[in-house]
Amino acid sequence: MTSRVLGRAALALLPLLLAPLPPASAAPAPDGPAVTGYVLEAASPRLVTRDADALTTVGVAALLLHADGRDVTRLTADALRMLDTAHEQGLRAEPLLSNWSNRLDDFDPAAARRLLRHEGRVRRVAARLASYAIEQGWDGITVDLERLRPADGPGLVLLVRELQDRMPADRTVSVDVSASTSVRIYHARGYRIRELGRAADVVALMTYDQHGPGWSGPGPIGALPWQRRTLAALTTAVPVSKVDLGVAGYGYTWPRHGTGHTVTDRGARRLVREDGTRAEWRAGKGEWRAQLSDGTVLWWSDRRSYDVRRSLAVQQGVHGLAVWRLGSADTLR
Repeated sequence: MTSRVLGRAALALLPLLLAPLPPASAAPAPDGPAVTGYVLEAASPRLVTRDADALTTVGVAALLLHADGRDVTRLTADALRMLDTAHEQGLRAEPLLSNWSNRLDDFDPAAARRLLRHEGRVRRVAARLASYAIEQGWDGITVDLERLRPADGPGLVLLVRELQDRMPADRTVSVDVSASTSVRIYHARGYRIRELGRAADVVALMTYDQHGPGWSGPGPIGALPWQRRTLAALTTAVPVSKVDLGVAGYGYTWPRHGTGHTVTDRGARRLVREDGTRAEWRAGKGEWRAQLSDGTVLWWSDRRSYDVRRSLAVQQGVHGLAVWRLGSADTLR
């Protein structure tokens, strides 16, 4: 499940096949909501084994849409290693398709448009993705296309439906949706949420990046009141039993001069400690805030933030949680 931090990872490409393994169940874990942890394909598999007892599914950020919208990249040996590790731990695994552009250092709306407004390309890409799931043993596919326009909406729904038609019934289709506070705004962002809710097995609500350097002043990564509002809007059209609540496992800095940057949970605490200042837990937001001696403001979402959102997920009865991302976040237990 991507945020603006996705494209910093290099995505080298290498074709490779693995013998399929039996898919695991998509049902929630016995002791609470299902938990998907997203991981970059080139990260260490130890991140998966470290959090395995807290996870249900590993989402591997490994597939990029070609700029012309006609095809997707192949899965690398690193991605397939993550698949092996997840299955060894008894977890499900899904590769994540994104329209992130390393050239633009941002999501590429033109690439998404070239795919989603061309029915033949949608069917071709769906066939490619389904072949990966079937031949390599993935338990499903996650679609994460962002910066969409209203005219892209029908194509996104078609892509999800095509994936469902082309994969066995025991493979799942998840779709990531940028958080919004009304059905109208969801549609304006290219997400026909009622149709997506019918077509997809899981709708992952990306309730993070509410604030960030470059697009807003200092503020929480995903404040609890905002998350509740976006969830309430989504579940007017999508069954709550299909919704995953997004959880940030990172933070941002806002310096007085220049542009801030992403920090890991550990990195945020280190900055505060080295500066000799103190961080404040903002209970109403469910996140930490600090201001360094040079005026830099930090907000971050850590393990305590995760625990609060787990309680919210239980209270709301959603399918599960979707954590961006392992390696940046604290351990989940």
